[in-house]
Amino acid sequence: MNISQQNFEELARVFCLPGTIKSIEVVGNGNINGTFDITMVEEDGKESRYIFQKVNMFVFKSPKQIMSNIRKITEHIAAKLEAEGKSRDGVMHFFQRENGKNYLVDSQGFWRVSEYVPNSVTYNECDNLDRLRSAGGAFGKFQTMLSDFDANELYETIPNFHNTRSRIAVLMRHANEDPCGRVDEVQDELMQIRKFKPLAVRFNELIDSQEMPLRVTHNDTKMNNILFDATTGEAKTVIDLDTVMPGLVAHDFGDAIRFAANTAAEDEPDLSKVALDIDRFRAFAEGFIPAVKSSLTAIEIKTLALGAFVMTVEVAVRFLDDYITGDQYFKTLYRGHNLVRARCQLKLAQEMYDRMGEMNKIVAEIAGMTF
Repeated sequence: MNISQQNFEELARVFCLPGTIKSIEVVGNGNINGTFDITMVEEDGKESRYIFQKVNMFVFKSPKQIMSNIRKITEHIAAKLEAEGKSRDGVMHFFQRENGKNYLVDSQGFWRVSEYVPNSVTYNECDNLDRLRSAGGAFGKFQTMLSDFDANELYETIPNFHNTRSRIAVLMRHANEDPCGRVDEVQDELMQIRKFKPLAVRFNELIDSQEMPLRVTHNDTKMNNILFDATTGEAKTVIDLDTVMPGLVAHDFGDAIRFAANTAAEDEPDLSKVALDIDRFRAFAEGFIPAVKSSLTAIEIKTLALGAFVMTVEVAVRFLDDYITGDQYFKTLYRGHNLVRARCQLKLAQEMYDRMGEMNKIVAEIAGMTF
């Protein structure tokens, strides 16, 4: 990403940050956005750190709507914490320009600046079960803090983001069009998705019948979207709020499991290494379900495990569709990277399909329910 220090200096002035830039470090390895840890020093020697983020406008086309959603939900959570006499430290804060906007669109793209959370770390690895429980608790608390917020007040910033039925339909249309001449390579994957489709679109049916309520959801509940205390190891706050919008709790639970309970990396080419780690599933569920149970309906709890399968199929569909259409959405490191990702997700989805009963039993046990 070719961004000069002068660019960052100009951004700092726009967001009314004091001092000059001392250092710039690239943060993380996200597939979508570019994130930078900026240290600034004032004339008296005081140093402050900030997080500058360049958001991918191919993916997020409506910065005004995204930042409106973020402002509303962070202010809601902060107000609740203050009313309870608790610290606001666990709530993300974004800096404003002189005109009150908490973002900037310039020739480089869509920018925003947030506070740096001290003594915090993120993790991609999910083999620490205590950490997974803590992550589950953090995402569950996030849901619960927003359970009284009307999801209809939020913009749907990515239409049909977790509309699995629509995602599959788009994939099949692109497969018929074959814009990049790659469809012959993916016939087995398309066949597997057709097999999974009846169960994968179950949430669409529940929404259509109004049996499943829409709530405020994070919609990207990977382990690395939580900041942990570097000393205690406890979860501090949920980050990366770009995809916060109306959705299903099962999608959030399911995406977390898809990421955390896979025994291999998301882009592991050796499918023999890909499996569902049921201990990780249980650990995350042990954190998530008690934190959110009081605000959920029975059907929401009963479909949490199904959410893991649905989200894994859906992400496989997204990777495969991006491969078929020329790798425009996700960052790739080599030709075929998205196809490797799709195959990995489909292997994991098959594991979840085969072990659905086991997952449901664990959810029922933790929730104190029978189903």
